[in-house]
Amino acid sequence: MRRVALPLLLLAVGVAAVLWWRSHAGSDPAWQGYVDAEYVRVSPTLTGRLMSLSVARGDQVVAGARLFDQDDVDDRAARDAAAGKLLEAQARLTNLETASRSTEIAQAQADLAALIASRDRIAKDLARNEELLRTGAASRQTVDQQRADSAAAAAQAQAAAAKLEQMRSPTGREQEIAAQRAVVAQNRAALAQAEWQLAQRHVVSPIAALVADTFAQPGETITAGTPILSLLPPQNILVRFFVPETVLAGLQVGQRVAIGCDGCPPGLAGAISFIAPQPEYTPPVIYSESNRDKLVYLIEARPPPEQGARLKPGQPVDVRPLRAAAG
Repeated sequence: MRRVALPLLLLAVGVAAVLWWRSHAGSDPAWQGYVDAEYVRVSPTLTGRLMSLSVARGDQVVAGARLFDQDDVDDRAARDAAAGKLLEAQARLTNLETASRSTEIAQAQADLAALIASRDRIAKDLARNEELLRTGAASRQTVDQQRADSAAAAAQAQAAAAKLEQMRSPTGREQEIAAQRAVVAQNRAALAQAEWQLAQRHVVSPIAALVADTFAQPGETITAGTPILSLLPPQNILVRFFVPETVLAGLQVGQRVAIGCDGCPPGLAGAISFIAPQPEYTPPVIYSESNRDKLVYLIEARPPPEQGARLKPGQPVDVRPLRAAAG
């Protein structure tokens, strides 16, 4: 019996070994890794007191949704003061660019017309008396007086025409107008700056994302650049895994890999986005009987946003070449 049982036992062990080898020899390797994320930390651009926090951890927000508000009393006063200075500068510029009132211009036009008529009448009388002077019907004294009157009337008409032209022109000189235009531009820029500063007190979400965490409470004074909350957009979720040097040559950026984890739905995949140029020692949390190399290379893969939303940062995963998932 022992002679018969021993060959049968050896045969059974051999068959089991062949079956195990066949089941594992053709399978693709699996690399251990974990889910990671690139968080968007939202902080104020100005130091101030936090008045309200409009979101909580776990909230889903859309782009443009209100996140938090700071005290804006001083900024509103600065904005209103800048707006008042701009209105004052614009009013002064309008006054310098505006001509005289229409009634004053009409009166000047009438005065000019009267002076021109008087000038023409005196000129005609002068011409007639100069003819009479040749015959002795007019005296030299009369002609000389009319010549003086004609010159005076022409000068008065010319002065009235210049006055009318001045009344039709802007009241300010060109240099004054140019200087005031510069003042208006300066005040307009100051108003834009004040409005921007006021807008910074009311922060909205730059992107649709999950509110991952909050770091402050209303009433606290937060310095500029200190994060108040962090956002996690689904496109910022990635998988980090490690491969030995023996398989590094077979991987490249853009290559798709299958992602598996406990409880994850089938079909999760991602595209390799980064391959570390330098090796590193095997992290203590990454261990496997099929991976005993001391040095490994970090690889990053990014799933599509709709699939990335199903993964949680810190979650352990197995990564395989995509063909393994297809088989």
